Amino acid sequence: QVSARFSKRIQTKIKDLLQQMEEGLKTADPHDCSAYTGWTGIALLYLQLYRVTKNQSYLQRSLDYVKRILRNLNGRRVTFLCGDAGPLAVGAVVYHKLKNDSESKECVAKLLQLQRTVISTDAELPDELLYGRAGYLYALLYLNTEIGPDTVPQSVIKEVIDAIIESGKNFSKEERKTDRCPLLYQWHRKQYVGAAHGVAGIYYMLMQPIANVDQETLAELVKPSIDYVRHKKFRSGNYPSSLSNETDRLVHWCHGAPGVIHMLMQAYKTFKEDKYLKDAMDCSDVIWQRGLLRKGYGICHGTAGNGYSFLSLYNLTQDKKYLYRACK
Repeated sequence: QVSARFSKRIQTKIKDLLQQMEEGLKTADPHDCSAYTGWTGIALLYLQLYRVTKNQSYLQRSLDYVKRILRNLNGRRVTFLCGDAGPLAVGAVVYHKLKNDSESKECVAKLLQLQRTVISTDAELPDELLYGRAGYLYALLYLNTEIGPDTVPQSVIKEVIDAIIESGKNFSKEERKTDRCPLLYQWHRKQYVGAAHGVAGIYYMLMQPIANVDQETLAELVKPSIDYVRHKKFRSGNYPSSLSNETDRLVHWCHGAPGVIHMLMQAYKTFKEDKYLKDAMDCSDVIWQRGLLRKGYGICHGTAGNGYSFLSLYNLTQDKKYLYRACK
């Protein structure tokens, strides 16, 4: 149980940090609209504060940022975290919560216009979460979770998933790994493992229940590929940054156990096999021992991203040990 005193400390700290952030934003890059490092991330923060506190002023603040962002989209990338899909998806949700359906629908329509680029086979688009197809899929599923199940038609989602699966099968065939790892992916010619650029992020997205990937695909393509990655685990319980890398060094959401743990937890929910939960618990021990990072507080390669793994594991298991670790 989180004590009232600890809770109050957190709330006071959030208020302080919000003031610092608003001050710092006066000199922030006006052109960075991304959720990853830019203005959409700020809009998302205020949206989350509204969700937790029900304070309407936070939703209004989120809208202020959304309006600013939607005037400055650059059209270069298609994902939730680093492309136009993030601003458009967050914009759609904020307008929906403010009951401004026409603006919300316009954001959704613009987001769906990106789909042709995403499913095109000749596009030089990767499949990973930060810049690729899985990152666009995230935006679609986010809308259906936040606004309603038919906001994005299932047929649109299926086409994106089919493109991700085809790409993985083709690359696996090229690498002659079809039997061992039927869905294989690369980014900048490296077979990354982690959540940001690697297979962990892609498999995690394919296992989302709201994605409605058929059971046969999950059992015959996704599951054996996850098991292939599991066998690359270091003795420490950590995972390599790429399939060919044998250095046990990084413990980040982007590379290492803090990203892979989310794939393992989702595999446990999907396939109901204890081995996935056990591996996730091993990951959490690595994060507890080595995850207090010095690269800042961020989610990608900072302490916050590693803290999330404990919260997720606590939500899954209700074991208070993980809540304690997250609070620490």
